Amino acid sequence: MISILIIDDEVEIGYFLSRLFQSKGYHVKVVNSGKEFSEIDFSLEQFHVAMIDLKLPDANGLTLLQNLKQVQPTCKVMIMTGYSTIKTAVDAIKLGASDYIEKPFDDIDLLEKQVEKLLGSTCFSNQHHIEKIARESGLIVGNSRAMNQLIQTAAKVAGKPVNILIEGETGTGKEVLSRFLHQASDRHQESFIGVNCGALSENLLESELFGHEKGSFTGATQHRKGLFEIASNGTLFLDEIAEASYAIQVKLLRVLETREFMRVGSESILRTKTRLIAATNEDLKEAVKQKKFREDLFYRLNVVHLKIPPLRERKEDIPLLVQHLLQRTGTALSFSNSAIDLLQSYEWPGNIRELSNFVTRAVMLADPNATIIQADELPINHQTKSQVVASNTDKQESNLESYLKTWLTETLTTFEQKDEVKLDEVLAQVKELESQVGKSFIMRTLKDTHGNRKEAAKRLQITMRKLRYLLNEKT
Repeated sequence: MISILIIDDEVEIGYFLSRLFQSKGYHVKVVNSGKEFSEIDFSLEQFHVAMIDLKLPDANGLTLLQNLKQVQPTCKVMIMTGYSTIKTAVDAIKLGASDYIEKPFDDIDLLEKQVEKLLGSTCFSNQHHIEKIARESGLIVGNSRAMNQLIQTAAKVAGKPVNILIEGETGTGKEVLSRFLHQASDRHQESFIGVNCGALSENLLESELFGHEKGSFTGATQHRKGLFEIASNGTLFLDEIAEASYAIQVKLLRVLETREFMRVGSESILRTKTRLIAATNEDLKEAVKQKKFREDLFYRLNVVHLKIPPLRERKEDIPLLVQHLLQRTGTALSFSNSAIDLLQSYEWPGNIRELSNFVTRAVMLADPNATIIQADELPINHQTKSQVVASNTDKQESNLESYLKTWLTETLTTFEQKDEVKLDEVLAQVKELESQVGKSFIMRTLKDTHGNRKEAAKRLQITMRKLRYLLNEKT
């Protein structure tokens, strides 16, 4: 039998929810305090869904959430919260909650649907669904922990009618993430419209957002709807929101507070149901301190805050990103292991956008008869390649010293033992030693030649094929 745990200090709410779900044939347990929660024997009672009120007189709902997830990690958790604590509810989602709902419960049908959705979901199917939407949105999640946590949080808040602020450096993919949020929401069949607030003058941006009446200003030769009107049931993405003028910020604040606006030159009030997602590459908190951005608008936009990590903090995702970008160009080319290593050593100040342009350029400049792009063929400028090679060489020299000490200790230990020795394994370790030493000499020579492989091979008196072989590259 499905079992539901309800934690709420309001006895009436506990009684109401208990009756509601018992009528569906579920077993329901209600506790009214943190103390009662601590008295539950979780070894005897297994819960499928828990509904936890964030504010209890003797406990913090977030603490109870963490405690519950430790003893019953498969239990789905729904946080119950007032509007003023929605930001805390989002924090709860980051800690493992599956959903949240605002109190008081104005829509009982919605509450029932949310619980039924939690009961019907599984970790596998949910993850599969998220990955499918990500692919359709052009979002490559990768393997980095930070990016996966971000997408899990984004997927959980996507269906909520709350404003979202996305922060991230230029080129990290803020618009792609906003499209993912739209596709993962109930509005996915409605319009998604984006506008760059920094690309338009104040007057043009005002007209673009709110529309205008014919003759309202010079050049207004006809009536025009604004984006808040066109995307009324969909999603409006405001990129570079920090670039919006103070006057535009005031008007945006009014729309967010009242859901009402007027076209330029009109006195008629229009209403909108647009879901707003804003993005910036600036620190809006700092902009508020410097009086460059309205504090009240910041808090209205920042109901849910998502920050995209820069590419230099998720370098483990570069191989997958490169593979995706190569597929997008329609080429059969691939990058060698050393080429990927070189890309992972670069800091990518322009993030994914820079990487995308780089891969496109590398494909265009590649030998028409080649199937693999080698590290020395990458279109990286001389200074950058030298810095990367120097960084790799320093690491290689440090690793060699450590490797030699470990190898010598293990070999002498094997030599001194009187039991049977597998000589083949010892000789294999000698070959590995040869490989490591060879690679270290090559890396140091590459540092001296500023990454010039032909010159390095000449100095080492080996062929380019031998150099690539010792670097474990395909030939």
